[in-house]
Amino acid sequence: MSSVNLFSLKGKHAFVTGGSRGLGFAMACALAEAGAEILFCARSEESVEKGMEAYKTRGIDAKGYVCDVTSPTGVWWLFSEIENNGGHIDILLNNAGIINRVPMTEMETADFRRIVDTDLVGPFITAKTVIPYMIKRKGGKIINVCGIMSELGRETAAAYASAKGGLKMLTRNIASEYGPYNIQCNAVAPGYMATDMNASLRAKSADGSPNPFDIFICTQTPAGRWGNPEQDIAGPVVFLASEASNFVNGHMLYVDGGFLAYLGKSA
Repeated sequence: MSSVNLFSLKGKHAFVTGGSRGLGFAMACALAEAGAEILFCARSEESVEKGMEAYKTRGIDAKGYVCDVTSPTGVWWLFSEIENNGGHIDILLNNAGIINRVPMTEMETADFRRIVDTDLVGPFITAKTVIPYMIKRKGGKIINVCGIMSELGRETAAAYASAKGGLKMLTRNIASEYGPYNIQCNAVAPGYMATDMNASLRAKSADGSPNPFDIFICTQTPAGRWGNPEQDIAGPVVFLASEASNFVNGHMLYVDGGFLAYLGKSA
């Protein structure tokens, strides 16, 4: 097989959680451009419908489902329906996640658990459910979206960082336990990506001055900019989903413009 064909996803089916917008949508589009058929889920019918329209606009014939990834029975039912009706999942991209920025001492325990349930328990449930099908097909790819806060702490992000740190170790454990079945489980760790959700942090103020957080990110990132979801995350995700990564397992691929490698300028 040529090195170019190693990256082809033709004939593969990718299931993307939280794939209706943002990074999930951008990563799903990259997988589709490499040849994969896209299936995605979101929590509400409205989100699924908006996602379907967005994919249609990009010329992608995606299939959307309403599913709460924190529900074991809901995930089991959906994956069973897909597998029992002629479909299959070759690639699982665990992207669904939430964050709630609250100082730790002010955060309610229920809110902490809600974030961990979505960001860590959700990927456990989806992976646990899809792995038996992958074993039957003698292989598969699982990609977890961890982010740089799986490595770094930050004020008001105790629950999110805890969940993502746990997801990093879940990634390594899946790789260790199911590598013998030709299942590769890796993680992609995006840095600060320019999305609609953080547009306000990148917008200039009324007097034309940049947002202090925007200055911080661009200064702290050796690339000197925020990441572009459609350009910067596409290649790494396609690599981890393709046969090019068949001997890469339990790996965390940082896509952060050098953020984690950089100590910052001296005063």
